[in-house]
Amino acid sequence: MGFLKDPGPTPEELQEILTIGTRVPDHGKFVPWRLILIEGDDRIKAGEKLAEIARRKRPELDEAGLDIERRQFLPAPVTIGVLLSPKPNPKAPEMEQLLSAGNVCFNLSHAAFAMGFAASWTNRWYGFDTEAQTMLGARGGERFVGFIHIGTPTTVIEDRDRPNLDEVVTRWQG
Repeated sequence: MGFLKDPGPTPEELQEILTIGTRVPDHGKFVPWRLILIEGDDRIKAGEKLAEIARRKRPELDEAGLDIERRQFLPAPVTIGVLLSPKPNPKAPEMEQLLSAGNVCFNLSHAAFAMGFAASWTNRWYGFDTEAQTMLGARGGERFVGFIHIGTPTTVIEDRDRPNLDEVVTRWQG
């Protein structure tokens, strides 16, 4: 995320990113996900709270390690936490609901890039830690599937190597 800086999306641009991001497959129209915005000074507050949790759970962390935790949502101007918020229903197994939430992450990233920003989809320890998840806004039964950091790129984002399609694609032939 160190490659993201201000400015981030305006409120109107962010609304459009959120609208595009939430247009995903959703079998049963259960909306099995929620979004948490972390922006402005709340980025610093969230980082301080993460550092407190990390200090209690990993007392061996030195000041440099704690500073990394304090900066988890910096310098990106906005981070969107995407939560799986499953709705028990036999017509849409949790796996489908999880895929829907993953598609929200993917669409948010694509929307940010399409609007001239850059995005980084991450999920670090705090996305799996119950105390950190709760502090960041998860409710009972919810869990984070990703954090989408959005901002202006400080460098050219280069595409990574892609797999050889001959190695990953087969044709079913009955």
